[in-house]
Amino acid sequence: MVAFILTFFTLYSLMHLYVFLKAKAALSFGLKAGVPLVIFMILMILAPILVRMFEKAGQVFLAQIMSYAGYVWLGLLFLFISFALSVDFYRLCMFAVKYILKKESGFMSITPQISFFLPLVLSLIISFYGYFEAQNIRTERFIIKTPGLPKETIRLKIVQISDVHLGLIVRQNQLNRILNIVRKENPDILVSTGDLVDGQIDNLSGLSEMLSEIKPRYGKFAITGNHEYYAGLKQALSFIEKSGFTILRNQGVTIEGLINIAGVDDPINSYSEGNTSISEKEMLSKLPRDKFTLLLKHRPIIDKNAHGYFDLQISGHTHKGQIFPFTIVTWLYYPKHAGCLNPVDNCYLYVSRGSGTWGPPIRFLSPPEVTVFELVHDGGGQNTIEKSR
Repeated sequence: MVAFILTFFTLYSLMHLYVFLKAKAALSFGLKAGVPLVIFMILMILAPILVRMFEKAGQVFLAQIMSYAGYVWLGLLFLFISFALSVDFYRLCMFAVKYILKKESGFMSITPQISFFLPLVLSLIISFYGYFEAQNIRTERFIIKTPGLPKETIRLKIVQISDVHLGLIVRQNQLNRILNIVRKENPDILVSTGDLVDGQIDNLSGLSEMLSEIKPRYGKFAITGNHEYYAGLKQALSFIEKSGFTILRNQGVTIEGLINIAGVDDPINSYSEGNTSISEKEMLSKLPRDKFTLLLKHRPIIDKNAHGYFDLQISGHTHKGQIFPFTIVTWLYYPKHAGCLNPVDNCYLYVSRGSGTWGPPIRFLSPPEVTVFELVHDGGGQNTIEKSR
């Protein structure tokens, strides 16, 4: 953890240095403008630490203000650097052409002013748009035909929320948008695939009550994500239980003789608690094999040893990058990072983009979602899944 923190703050500081140098080259400012900019950047670098300090001191309002400022700046900074590096790459290519051919390339030259203001304007526009995209929650629908559902059950509707990140930024308004969709769908089962909470959760008054008002016919089930551990596992589990969820920690249950639902802890558990839980295969093998088995797992990684022991794994965690082009990074780390993936051994994987936001309250080319799965009986002997409007 110490190594991660040091790496983060080193990289974050270098990002600020890059932006400072770009601004200096474009504006040629002196000490009067440079010193306040440096102070502001140091404040933004330290924002994550200051947020935690304010939280621990009970200064919720200050923590929220600093959290909004720090994370919006983080999103803007990421977008700016993405565009600025693209412009710098173009400038480097033009310089190489000029050096090799000993003449101008004929393409448009980019001045230091353009290389600063163009990324800045684009970043501001996208951040503004992304703030509203983060509030525009989509409903993704899938129909699953399966022989694992009893013939007499016409339909079984399961709604998934994931990566809500309730905390200083995601609060009543976003949760209400999510729950309005859930209420409209009137699910038989509601599941949360991790990161329901974010960071410290000392001041989430009213949010568990909002969640507890949702009472599906066959219950609500949740698993831990990595942020439940960051928030403090004991606190997080208490909040989730108070919200009316049954927490599945490396265990499975059979619901009213209809389907199996199993859930596993986030892998961070093995580091934080030294947990040596049973394998997924061992856990799943204890469930009735003739029932449709839904596996809740926060990270979109399939255990190859568990193939054939579940029908559908639903995950989250990646947010599909949340802000493009960070999508490329999540895709490189998790090749199966969004949407429904083709089955292996009749086992499907679906990865949610998440219902809330982590960090910046911004999404770009990765809108939040609530996912609806409708199970219907099909005696064909094999599961099929198709997207529905």
